[in-house]
Amino acid sequence: MRERLIRFEPSRCTQCHGCEVACRSWRELPPGIAVRRVLNLWEGSYPAVRSSSLSLACLHCVEPACLAACPTGAIVKSPEDGRVSVTPGLCVGCGACGRACPFGVPRFGSDRIMQKCDLCSDQVLGGGDPPCVETCPGKALRLEELTPEAKRAVERDTLAALRT
Repeated sequence: MRERLIRFEPSRCTQCHGCEVACRSWRELPPGIAVRRVLNLWEGSYPAVRSSSLSLACLHCVEPACLAACPTGAIVKSPEDGRVSVTPGLCVGCGACGRACPFGVPRFGSDRIMQKCDLCSDQVLGGGDPPCVETCPGKALRLEELTPEAKRAVERDTLAALRT
């Protein structure tokens, strides 16, 4: 089985935040909610300081910790493409998914319903790339289908980047 993921290539990112803005605009998200975030990561100490970028959204994990933590079954994983999504009517806003996610991805608006990337399912099902991918001027984001093993490697690399 192959699973979908928006892969990020840090060397191509200019930190323009275009992916973040495109996501917010397309989803009509309220202020304070960012389903995709561009992070500036710092490593080292003066004078050997290094900066890198990370465009972070849901990784649609092979074994999602958020799904296992959800007490209401509001989070589901598609057996067809590995997409992890939220059923808003079942979410009670308890925050268990947010505490369980090692990437800090789940976001909660004023309605306390969890929101996160769903790979812009409507856009992708229509044959196009998600807005974050389409907008990136450096082509740092691309929608891919990966084996579970390759996807786990992306999860490990992203965790390592977040811990620097």
